[in-house]
Amino acid sequence: MKVYAGAVAPGKRRWRVPALLIFALVIVSLCLPLALLLGYLNHFPYGYLVDERPSSVSAFGSYGHLEGDSDGVSGKYAEGLDAFTDTREQFEQQEKNDIPQVQQKDVLSNSETKENSYNGQRDIISQPKGPLHQAVAGVKPDPVPNVTNSNEAVKDNAANGVSNSENGKSCQLEFGSYCLWSLEHKEVMLDALVKRLKDQVFMARAYYPSIAKLPRQDALSRELKQSIQDHEHILSEAIVDADLPSLVEQKIQKMGQVIEKAKSCAVDCNNIDKKLRQLVDLTEDEAHFHMEQSAFLYHLGVQTMPKSHHCLSMRLTVEYFKSLPVDLDQSHAQKIGNPLLRHHVIFSRSILAASVVINSTVMNSEETGGMVFHLLTDVQNYYSMKIWFARNSYREATILVLNFDELDHSYTFGTPLSLPEEYRVSIRNNDQPPVQIRTEYLSVFGRSHFLLPEIFKHLKKVVVLDDDVVVQRDLSSLWNLDLEGKVIGAVEFCGVRLDQLKSYLRSNQYVGSSCAWMSGLNIVDLDKWRQHNVSETYQSLLQKSSSMNEASQRAAALPISLLAFQDLVHPLDHSWTLSGLGHTYRVTEDTIENAATLHYNGNMKPWLELGIPNYKTYWRKYLTQDERFMDECNVSV
Repeated sequence: MKVYAGAVAPGKRRWRVPALLIFALVIVSLCLPLALLLGYLNHFPYGYLVDERPSSVSAFGSYGHLEGDSDGVSGKYAEGLDAFTDTREQFEQQEKNDIPQVQQKDVLSNSETKENSYNGQRDIISQPKGPLHQAVAGVKPDPVPNVTNSNEAVKDNAANGVSNSENGKSCQLEFGSYCLWSLEHKEVMLDALVKRLKDQVFMARAYYPSIAKLPRQDALSRELKQSIQDHEHILSEAIVDADLPSLVEQKIQKMGQVIEKAKSCAVDCNNIDKKLRQLVDLTEDEAHFHMEQSAFLYHLGVQTMPKSHHCLSMRLTVEYFKSLPVDLDQSHAQKIGNPLLRHHVIFSRSILAASVVINSTVMNSEETGGMVFHLLTDVQNYYSMKIWFARNSYREATILVLNFDELDHSYTFGTPLSLPEEYRVSIRNNDQPPVQIRTEYLSVFGRSHFLLPEIFKHLKKVVVLDDDVVVQRDLSSLWNLDLEGKVIGAVEFCGVRLDQLKSYLRSNQYVGSSCAWMSGLNIVDLDKWRQHNVSETYQSLLQKSSSMNEASQRAAALPISLLAFQDLVHPLDHSWTLSGLGHTYRVTEDTIENAATLHYNGNMKPWLELGIPNYKTYWRKYLTQDERFMDECNVSV
């Protein structure tokens, strides 16, 4: 057989194509996970989502799918980290070229520490409540007090949702209720002297290159260089003030004197100005990065179900299928559809939260035989709630657990369960400098609430309770309240008015200047609801906003929910509900005890570790005690 030069044997040709295919598959298997990871990072649902419409009003979102506090941002983290790392490396390289550096210990650099801590937490496991959204309205608000420079005034204004800034920004606008939490949890600075040493090193480095070039200043140049190296040697071995040597005060005083000598020399101001500006920019970028990182971890904490609560839900679900408890719904059939009884409706995914709402309502009622609670949850929590309320009794009240996912889809349209929506609304006053921004927190009905007339076709009137409410007074008088032909009784909140949010709506419908109203505790006349076609109005407004982008739809959901009840709200006395216990720290004990119901709207729910400690007592008071599964899962609040 003849073989010509350059020819390839048939056996080798047969193996060439499979070899190339295997090589291509290896390349794809390496690149595909990297591409998915990069895409995930760029769409991580944290932070505020900005409405892209050219308008004076911007929408923000966060909590799982939105916040608002809910506040798309992982891309911002990655870009900020890259920019900060590049700036730091460039500056340090320039510093190395200027003066010799003292050898330091092997420690992880700040940029590496930040990147690792950020990469360590990415996924949001679950949401304790519906999404917290934010809208920013550029309208003239109610008068607010001027901000002073004292720390107490800053805290008071922050607690009241007021801030002022020359560029129209506020901490709550960017980071949400994290700002309120961080003010209350400021730690004592343990590295004040260490920071002072670093400041002196920065200042000395800025002057050193110019001093080294001056004639007849060799002595000062050597002294400045030696002081820098002494400081750096100290800093290489110290992280907090306790690590500093005993002679550090003398070193600080000596460096201060050397810097004063350098300032007295005639040097090139442009060079020093450039150096100091680099240091200022570096410090600002680093501070902002740390704040973003802290805010991210805070939001992760408030959106994540505690491990013990997840354990409780799983243990109860297993117990349900092991024991198969008797279904009590049939025995209570006469009560469930009886319009003469007092019916309460709760939407919830949290066993403990729903339990506290029901227990507090029952414990503060004089007569409980006529009380019926309809608890709507999703399929994931249905069985655990079913056995929980079968194991625990609440005086003579009847509790019916409903699986929202198994309801008639002809009127639920297959939509998942949605809890009350929470919003953070920032109102900017541009009339006079400095710009003042007032931030308010609202909670309104979610999409599932607008199915109430269809779910409870045989009922005429119901009381709707949020699952972050604690009842402290008998609610029976609500059933005798004359709503004067209105659909719903609710506590009004005039810190936000409907006309301030109209720019979010793509509708020519008239929008009045009526006050917003709060969910939490509401008395609803279902007959009037059906008569005024409230659900149809809501669905019509939703369809008009369906062409908007996702962020705009979330922002539009607030005015749509309010507009559906326009001129149909009967204002309840403010003593019925005290709101804000999930975001504000400055509510007095007397005010809390005099309220009929406490509403923990906001991020800091009482069942979370980040909940406000002073208010947890009122919630914990009605928590079920001596429950075996709670002990097994180490549930503690």
